[in-house]
Amino acid sequence: MDLILISYIADFVFGDPQWYPHPVRLMGRLISFLERTLNGSEHKTIQRFYGAVTVLGVIAISGICAYVIIELATKIHPVVGKIAWIFLAYTTLATKDLVVHTRAVRQMLAINDIEGARKKLSLMVGRDTGKLSQDEVISATVETVAESTTDGIIAPLLYLFLGGPVLAVMFKTVSTLDSMIGHKDERYLYFGWCAAKIDDIANFIPARIAGLLIPIAALFSGKDSVKSLRIMFRDGKKQDSPNSAISEAAMSGALGVRLGGTCSYSGRIVEHPYLGEQRRPISISLIKEAITISVVTSLLMLAVGILFKQAVIHLVRL
Repeated sequence: MDLILISYIADFVFGDPQWYPHPVRLMGRLISFLERTLNGSEHKTIQRFYGAVTVLGVIAISGICAYVIIELATKIHPVVGKIAWIFLAYTTLATKDLVVHTRAVRQMLAINDIEGARKKLSLMVGRDTGKLSQDEVISATVETVAESTTDGIIAPLLYLFLGGPVLAVMFKTVSTLDSMIGHKDERYLYFGWCAAKIDDIANFIPARIAGLLIPIAALFSGKDSVKSLRIMFRDGKKQDSPNSAISEAAMSGALGVRLGGTCSYSGRIVEHPYLGEQRRPISISLIKEAITISVVTSLLMLAVGILFKQAVIHLVRL
């Protein structure tokens, strides 16, 4: 069986247990240490330099560690090497984690516990959730599902197919760096510029793959694939980010809702452009519909990747 397929299944079965030292958490500790140590200068140029050193250093360390782990495990025994390969690959995927977190938000909303829903949502997003209404919680959850479909599922799968766990772990490091220091606030505006730029580059192709696969997934999920594709092309470039609006626009078109608008990040108000059209009322069922599209999108990516990989292997053998 294909190792990437096994890794995908492992992610769907085990998700992200809190009892073992997940590589992302280890990355986070290293990033936090370096940021506290290096991000102290008042000079913009020095902040940019140390930010770049942090980003490139952490990416290099993560890639080297992944490579060494697989090589050492393989020397012990080829089967042990495959187990290490699968383990590292599975930790880069977030399909089950996304399902679990969105289900938790939906369950809180189902019992009218808006405060509980806000807290569960805060585990998934960087925005302030303390004052969100129920409709805003639902919309924010759908937006997160759409964005996470790109950087939590499609991108890791793409890099697994291109370069195995080493490249996928390096991408996951880029994504973690961006989520931790790639912000445009006073503390990270210059120190985090490199993290934000590299994340934009790393997600450029995955975002466009997601933008094409989500409408197909919408078709299989009984949603509006035509509007999904139309809204994706119409609104996919509205945000400052070259990537995040693509999957969000595709998801908004598929579900017939409008996403975007005013958000607060650590008290800082940000106006995001609206994506899509409000063709139906906001309801809790939207969260389940969005996650269904996301999972189907991941299966499509997995199938396309395996077929492409087998075709390349066949051509090489000719």
